[in-house]
Amino acid sequence: MNGKMAALGKSPSKIREIFEYSRGRKALLGEENVFDFSLGNPSIPAPDSVNKSIKMLIEERDSVALHGYTSAQGDLGVRKAIAESIEKRFGTAAAADDIYMTCGAAASLTITLKALCEPGDEVVVLAPFFPEYSVFIENAGAVKRVVNTVAPDFNIDFDALESAINEKTVAVLINFPNNPTGAILSADEAKKIGDILTSKSEEFSHTVYLISDEPYRELTYEAASPFMPCFYSNTIVDYSFSKSLSLPGERIGYIFVPSSCENSRDIYAAICGAGRSMGYVCAPSLMQYAITNCVYDTSDISAYNKNRVLFYNALTKMGYTVTKPGGAFYLFVKSPSGDAGEFCERAKKHEILMVPSDSFGIKGYARIAYCVKYEMIEKSIPAFKALMEEYKK
Repeated sequence: MNGKMAALGKSPSKIREIFEYSRGRKALLGEENVFDFSLGNPSIPAPDSVNKSIKMLIEERDSVALHGYTSAQGDLGVRKAIAESIEKRFGTAAAADDIYMTCGAAASLTITLKALCEPGDEVVVLAPFFPEYSVFIENAGAVKRVVNTVAPDFNIDFDALESAINEKTVAVLINFPNNPTGAILSADEAKKIGDILTSKSEEFSHTVYLISDEPYRELTYEAASPFMPCFYSNTIVDYSFSKSLSLPGERIGYIFVPSSCENSRDIYAAICGAGRSMGYVCAPSLMQYAITNCVYDTSDISAYNKNRVLFYNALTKMGYTVTKPGGAFYLFVKSPSGDAGEFCERAKKHEILMVPSDSFGIKGYARIAYCVKYEMIEKSIPAFKALMEEYKK
């Protein structure tokens, strides 16, 4: 038995731990009486085009072919449709053979890291970050190097980023719009990242790749999120349709290796090899075919914006310090006591379930996933008020 894997299995992510706790509380008290903000599980339905696409495929395609294997890297027609959408939307050259279909963003990230990293290589991440980055990087044999962003808006500390990149750095992993803060990048910030990585690649005489984790790409409110290959040629994009099409449980996404990327053909081959080594070949065929007809579509994110405005305004009015998100569907709330764990445990007494920030690589905050029904947020507001009154006393 692999002791390390056993330990990992016995210690689920904090997000999943709280989600499972919520299921028990809902069974005991009734779902409507538990304010579960733990999991980033989209609450708005998939676009009609998704259901129509699935229905059409089932009714019109030969079932043996529909449910059979595709090519290991994904169906050619699917990859071509995705590449064409990238070219059309972002003005970046893309071809079918630059796309590798995956079982969602988690598979995209694990494959990409495995493809890029040798044992002892370093991967720079920006805190706060999605907790599973730690697991994925370690599984690739690499070492995680953390650079803190700057509160209260969690902007990138470019001097710290530049200092963290050294001769062992193989990649910088970013996530914008960000989970858990909802922060987004400006075009100027995207350019600065590209400039730093270009300079450091020249300094150390090897390419420092940028891995752009983009499951929330379409979920922005005031400004669009920059497409990083437009700002740095050595960018590998890891994408999931989980959030844009409200399909988290279907586990469908892709990796995009632009032809402008240094050693792009070798990198793509390594991605194919990494997918093979981990048993990730041939993403679910039905969902591959289904999203082909939906690559330009998104769910109606106006519901998330409505939730964002209500929640942010209500909490700040009560006296909470909240980072205003520009994208994704999370609020990052500062603990009134300064202790994230204490804050979230105290909130449980009011049936409020949030995720403490410690597992995101930063102390003193809680993540609230507001991808829930508007009515639940309304109902939770008195509980948040009562919680704040305890701190004021």
